[in-house]
Parts: sequence; C-alpha cells; structure tokens
Amino acid sequence: MAVVKPLLETVGDWALFAGRALTGTVRPPFELKETARQVFELGCRSAPLIAASGFAVGVVLSMHTRASLARFGAEALIPAGLGIALVRETGPLTAGLLLSGRIGAGIGAELGAMKVTEQIDALEALAVDSFKYLVVTRVVACIISVPLLTTLMNFTGMLGGFAAETAITGVPLGLYFRQAFSLVQFSDLIPATLKTAVFGFLIATVSCYLGVNTSRGTEGVGQASTRAVVYSSILLIVANVLLVRMIFFFYPA
Repeated sequence: MAVVKPLLETVGDWALFAGRALTGTVRPPFELKETARQVFELGCRSAPLIAASGFAVGVVLSMHTRASLARFGAEALIPAGLGIALVRETGPLTAGLLLSGRIGAGIGAELGAMKVTEQIDALEALAVDSFKYLVVTRVVACIISVPLLTTLMNFTGMLGGFAAETAITGVPLGLYFRQAFSLVQFSDLIPATLKTAVFGFLIATVSCYLGVNTSRGTEGVGQASTRAVVYSSILLIVANVLLVRMIFFFYPA
C-alpha cells in the first residue's frame, strides 16, 4: 500500500497534466513559431535515425521472411508479407520506441534543466505562459512528427527489403514495390499510422511532466531523462495493445 498510493497519485497528476496539454492544443494563443521550431528539432533531426533503422529492419525482416517462406516454395510472397508487417505493426511500434528514446530523453533533460536553473520561473515573471510555450508546443510537434517519421520508416523499410531481395534474386524495383503494396490497403495504412499520433502524445506528455517536475539539481535532470524514456516506452507498449484491439474491432477484416 505504501508503494501503490504514491504511484496512483503520480498517475493521476500525469493524467491531469496530459488533459491540460490536450485542451491547450486547441485553445489560443497558438505558439506557431515555437511549434515549428520543435517540429524541426524533434522531427527533422530524428529523420536520419528513423531512416537508417527502417532500412536495417527491412533488410533483416526480408532475410528472416525468405528463410521461412523458402521452406514452402513461397518466395514470391516475400514483398507482400514484408509490406503488411511493416505497415501494420513493425514500422509504427519500432518508430515509436526509437522516438521515445530520442525525443523523450531530450525533452526530459531540457525541461528538467530549465526547471532546476529557474528558467521556467523567469518565463512566468516575463508574463509568458510557460505551459503553452514549453509543453503544448512540444506535444503538438510530437503529434505531427511521429506519424510522419513512421511513414518514413515504412518507406525505408521497404527499400531495405528491396535491397536484400535484389541482391539475391535481382528483382526490379518496380516489380518489387507492386508486389509489396499488392495486399496493403488503406484500412491497413491509415489506422496504423494514426495510432502513432497517440504515441507522440504519450511520449511528449510523459517527458514534459517529468521534466517540469524535476528536483534535486543535476541528479534530478538525469533521473528525469532516464524515467522519460522508460515510462514513455512502457505506456507506448500498453497503448499499442489497446489500439490494435480497437483497430481490429473497427476493421475486423
């Protein structure tokens, strides 16, 4: 009981924090310039990591799929199987977990450092809404960036699969992509991509909550950064299970 009560209190505080951030995304004033800067910092600067990881995942998935399907003489299904696997689950989940490390740690450390050095208090003294300027802008940036980066991971994953297949069979690029997207429908692509907006919201709110509630100086900054990665990753995995269940409910086919 001594452990459960503080945990429930923390979860409740985060839920209120996340609700305030969600309502703040649709209420003026809109910090468009700062939001655009955060999209660049959190999104564009994460693109090389996502692209390289997606390519590597595509190569590995293609090799494993070939090893399995070759037993049944079904090598022709490798591009289609890779496309379905990437678009439905592997791409969104892998991108989310990578970004929870890249973005979560950055936000937690940055806001934590601002908290312990009293920069957040200085913003309030200048009549700036620090919650809007620091939290809401990062939440909006993550909601925008994570689906776009997931799409990038899916595409580079396909390229990685093509590189692995063409090295073995010499399959042309056009034929490979026609086969890869032969079974992928909008009911596969759209829900799987949109659920990553929820991933972005969870990563941003957890990281911002831990950052703005940092204490104990530089030690607290390090703990906020580490906890942001761990907690956002756990929440992302749990949310993924629930969202997949919802997708199957609305798209049973």
